[in-house]
Amino acid sequence: MEKIVEVAYAASVKTALTLLEKNLLPDVVIRRLTRLLLASRLRSGYKPTAELQLSDILRFVNSIKEMPIAINTEMPKTQHYELPTAFFELVLGRNMKYSSCYFSNDSSNLEDAEEAMLALYCERAKVEDGHIVLDVGCGWGSLSLYIARKFSNCKLTGLCNSKTQKAFIDEQCRKLGIKNIKIIVGDISTFEDEGTYDRVFSIGMFEHMKNYGKLLKKIGSWMKEDSLLFVHYFCHKTFAYHFEDVNDDDWITRHFFSGGIMPSANLLLYFQENVSIVDHWLQNGKHYANTSEEWLKQMDKEIVAVKEIMEITYGKEEAVKWMVYWRTFFIAVAELFGYNNGEEWMVAHFIFKKK
Repeated sequence: MEKIVEVAYAASVKTALTLLEKNLLPDVVIRRLTRLLLASRLRSGYKPTAELQLSDILRFVNSIKEMPIAINTEMPKTQHYELPTAFFELVLGRNMKYSSCYFSNDSSNLEDAEEAMLALYCERAKVEDGHIVLDVGCGWGSLSLYIARKFSNCKLTGLCNSKTQKAFIDEQCRKLGIKNIKIIVGDISTFEDEGTYDRVFSIGMFEHMKNYGKLLKKIGSWMKEDSLLFVHYFCHKTFAYHFEDVNDDDWITRHFFSGGIMPSANLLLYFQENVSIVDHWLQNGKHYANTSEEWLKQMDKEIVAVKEIMEITYGKEEAVKWMVYWRTFFIAVAELFGYNNGEEWMVAHFIFKKK
């Protein structure tokens, strides 16, 4: 009987994906299916006892200690960051922040929420004018450009994994007359730097990594004795898991998060050989849910221009499918972080000092 149910489920998933790619699934159905998958994930993630829950996270910690810093590093770059910047300029906010924003009140718009989160980073990391700052996994430079504007005497280095991101940031620096930012294209797992920094930031990069011990050892070698490391990552409040492409219903992993991790809220606390925790915060997932809902609204508002970009990037035959994939990705992110009123999946902030 169980086998029959598995076969029936697999068939229904394939049917749903076929309908999805043809843009024949209404949003209400996509949201409902997403919630069902999330409920299944919670059933598998939560263990019957606290003892088993702890054993589960310790097994995960020990397993990633045996892994490289990152795997499949080229895949996420293809999945996200080599899509034309014009697409992200249409759907993201003015600061091009491709991670959770902070909606301080109900009237906050996306730009306000971007600025609020960027300000929160600087406040929590105690950034001062004149600091030498490293922004690891800097994306389209939202944080580096923000710090450069607010603290004109800071010297910033941004490490990104995409030539298109570097080109965008360099152009923004030219337009704004900013001369205190240097952008480097490189893979964090192989990148070496002889410099040291007063502040190191990592916003939304650790989710793409594996061996946090090796990663923090490397980052720690770039920190001065009195410097601080600030990490922002999304997480589940209790358990951790790998993004794995095993079944047809793992299509988001396949197309958007290959090689990634969903860390638990406390996962980094198990990797303090080279850095020590100073402070730790959790932020309700509704902030990220609202962020993704805003991205979806902007994509729908600019759907004609988005379609042109998708046709140029993927060809006319594939354009509809990829438009649907991106819309569904934004819906899935919103449903994930909005689940259970934002009290399951959320965002964690950490401050570490050099050990």
